[in-house]
Amino acid sequence: MVMSKTVAMVLFNDVLMLDVTGPLDAFAIANRFLAQDQRYHLLTLAEGSEPVRGSCGLRVLADGQLQDLPPAVDLLLVPGGPGAYDVALPGLERWLPGAARSARRFGAICTGVFLLGRAGLLGGYRCTTHWNYVERLARQFPQARVETEQIYVVDRDLITSGGITAGIDLALAVVAEDHGKHLALEVAKVLLVARHRQGGQLPYGPLLAAVPRDGSPTARVQAYIVDHIEEAFTVQKMAELVAMSARNFARAFQREVGVTPLQYLQNARIDHARKLLEASDLPLKVVAARSGFGSDRHMRKVFCERIGMTPNQYRAQFGGGGLA
Repeated sequence: MVMSKTVAMVLFNDVLMLDVTGPLDAFAIANRFLAQDQRYHLLTLAEGSEPVRGSCGLRVLADGQLQDLPPAVDLLLVPGGPGAYDVALPGLERWLPGAARSARRFGAICTGVFLLGRAGLLGGYRCTTHWNYVERLARQFPQARVETEQIYVVDRDLITSGGITAGIDLALAVVAEDHGKHLALEVAKVLLVARHRQGGQLPYGPLLAAVPRDGSPTARVQAYIVDHIEEAFTVQKMAELVAMSARNFARAFQREVGVTPLQYLQNARIDHARKLLEASDLPLKVVAARSGFGSDRHMRKVFCERIGMTPNQYRAQFGGGGLA
């Protein structure tokens, strides 16, 4: 028989309130369907006794202080926000290792994973965070195995999620593990969210970083590709743009950019097509031609392989629209 489980959420100044309230409300809604002795006990803890001010200005009072953490916590969660990645919280960081060891599971929502990293809790674990911060997380904590595409990642007793509303996905995954997929689906229906999102985090962020304009050979090729995306390219053509051999160019490009020239080209085409799908009602064959895919069939294949949804599905989810 499943018994009541305690979920403890840590609070601190400049926390992102959606990281806190999204998961907690998911657990609270699950409680509506559970017998009294199976319900989640939800607890918030802060370092001091004063109200915590969120990044949106909302002030909340935690249920207790860090030292009030019960010994039998099933899940300890750390939310994100500017207070997690821009400010050192030495008291909380000293407390977290012992608290995580005493909990059956621990985890982070969004950029809360930076607090876990500074507390030394990511070594050897797979984890994720908001798509805009995954590179920073990987640089700052090289001992962690940072994954970039998933909405949430479960690795043994650690569970981490992508940005903000992904905390709800994390909570639904926990509910499904604790009480079955049917209950998680019922909670998702109440919240008006998908039980499983298509495409992970990939549809939300650009595949390319800002194009450098520093005049180096690789930068010149990147800029030319983005500015002439509808053209046909080969590695040989790219190399000729900067008077290099194809082999030397390919090696230099991958070393400096981190992907092969053809991978970069495909990412640039996808990003261009996504902008057209978001901002226009152009037919798919026109979007494909203007993005250099050649055909809408090829564009569909690349979209399915790279971001987990078709161009039509992407347009339906991210295309323009508003209140009637």
